[in-house]
Amino acid sequence: MPTPHPPSTVRRRRLGTELRRLRERADLSATGAAARLGVTQSRISNIEAGRYGVSADRVRALARHYDCTDAALVDALAGMTGERKRGWWEEYREILPTGFLDLAEIEHHATALRVAQIVNIPGLLQTTDQARALFDGAVPRLLPHEIEHRVSYRIKRQAVLYRDDPPPYTAIIHEAALRMQFGGAAVARSQLEHLLAISDRGNVTIQVIPFGAGQFPSSARGVDYVYGPVTQLDTVQIDTTHGGDIVDSPAQLEVYRQVLDRMEEVALPANRSRDLVNSILAST
Repeated sequence: MPTPHPPSTVRRRRLGTELRRLRERADLSATGAAARLGVTQSRISNIEAGRYGVSADRVRALARHYDCTDAALVDALAGMTGERKRGWWEEYREILPTGFLDLAEIEHHATALRVAQIVNIPGLLQTTDQARALFDGAVPRLLPHEIEHRVSYRIKRQAVLYRDDPPPYTAIIHEAALRMQFGGAAVARSQLEHLLAISDRGNVTIQVIPFGAGQFPSSARGVDYVYGPVTQLDTVQIDTTHGGDIVDSPAQLEVYRQVLDRMEEVALPANRSRDLVNSILAST
């Protein structure tokens, strides 16, 4: 009986996507690429679909055949291969939707993170009680054990901000999110106190968009922009009612960079944002 392949990961699928983009830019079919490398067309297709792993040497060979001269990109793609250690998120594979695991894996490998939230506090900044209150209000309703799985997963995600060499993290939060009282006033106060405490960390920047900021390009959906080792490997996750949507096309990435740039322009600087959080805390 054949040994089943391990589950495909978002990182492996992204590597396959980037290799397909290189091949298409070289105006090569999968059959033509296979002929150059001396492999089957199905092998190329499976690599591009993220079903098969690929070695760093094979990635470099593919890049040469695709006439890719971007050394930084090739090095970054080669660096996405050969990972054998399972991430902590794998313990949730049969418990949570795949999109949860994808986000944790992307964040784990990020060189920097930038997020924007209008209604909720960003997940990496939520307290346990705040996270539990939000999941308790999910539609359709979650069972108690499902809520606890999601809460424990969300708290474990936050370790990325506390590791020895954490990525820079910028959170753009609308004043509306700071004034929400999910779980009640005590939970809201604790959440605001947590924001003030974590903003003291050197890698964390919190900027607040006040009600008086006026127009800016956004909606109620949250945006998580995850920076890769090179710009081409950046990733965006957009919050939706059915989970998170992953965006990685170059044109879409550029749009979301501009959106977040504009939101930062209308947000208060970190020191004034901290003052606003303090004032809201005092009135909560």
